[in-house]
Amino acid sequence: MITIGRNKGTQIQLENPLMLGPMAGVTDKVFRTLCREHGCGLLYTEMVSAKAVLYGNKNTESLLAISDEERPVAVQLFGSDPEIMAEIAKRMEERPFAAIDVNMGCPVPKVVGNGEGSALMKDPLLVGRLIEAMANAVKKPVTVKIRAGFNDESINAPEIAHVIEESGGAMVAVHGRTREQYYSGKADWDIIRQVKERVSIPVIGNGDVVDGPSAAALIRETGCDGVMVARAARGNPWLFEEIAEYLKTGRERKKPSVEEKCEMMLRHARMLVADKGEYIGIREMRKQFGWYTFGIHGASKLRNDVNQCETYEELAGLVEKIMNDYRNAVVRGLVSH
Repeated sequence: MITIGRNKGTQIQLENPLMLGPMAGVTDKVFRTLCREHGCGLLYTEMVSAKAVLYGNKNTESLLAISDEERPVAVQLFGSDPEIMAEIAKRMEERPFAAIDVNMGCPVPKVVGNGEGSALMKDPLLVGRLIEAMANAVKKPVTVKIRAGFNDESINAPEIAHVIEESGGAMVAVHGRTREQYYSGKADWDIIRQVKERVSIPVIGNGDVVDGPSAAALIRETGCDGVMVARAARGNPWLFEEIAEYLKTGRERKKPSVEEKCEMMLRHARMLVADKGEYIGIREMRKQFGWYTFGIHGASKLRNDVNQCETYEELAGLVEKIMNDYRNAVVRGLVSH
């Protein structure tokens, strides 16, 4: 169990140390709910622009919607102005979020070009002012997601984490890649270890965790307090219970069957349609289809077909075809059941 926060009345106690990292266009309310059902201890919204909230951008409201079924959920804000970030943190505190997280890891040029996201890694003084302003403005925990550094010449995660702690931050999640790396190459777990040795607040490790053994290795090699999973969870909400069981027992859980994946796809689609309407829901399900069907025999040739789906019935027909093709492949001995 992890306790996050310095104010006893607003501390979070997580039932397990597993977290779903925020991903734009992926970690919406529906996907978070599915991950929570399968044992994720803390979820994050997609990242939300503090300026967009300040100026009343209508698109931000859907990003801020959460349900009771998925809690605890942290809202992740991005921005670089301490006053604006503090003001929006106060507004977020009125909502049912467990914590307020600051994005200092996003590598996207548009965000970095505005001095936000991972660009903040280049300015420790600004990081200190920003976190201090937010921590002083709210009682709920202010947490931060950082990277190893901005580039190979400025690997400064331990320094930034120290600044965050000294400024009132309650937890830091460290992605072991630089902004320059984006998501390529191997994550540097040693930098996570260095951060853990530098600060006393909880440290969450992120990068290259894809299953129970890799999560256990990350904790063992770095001493981190918890694990954040992002891309490996796409199309795989079962990942959290797999990791939790391995950490508890050392046994690897059986992977979900093709039947289970297909059933989950259809449920995911129904939930998206119920939440966002059929037009948007099915279009958003198209990318999910690719993640759920990755590695299923014969599914790759259907991924172009899913881009033509506009209704739930059309999608369900495609999923049924995957099931039939898979069963035929089992009968012919092309794949094992």
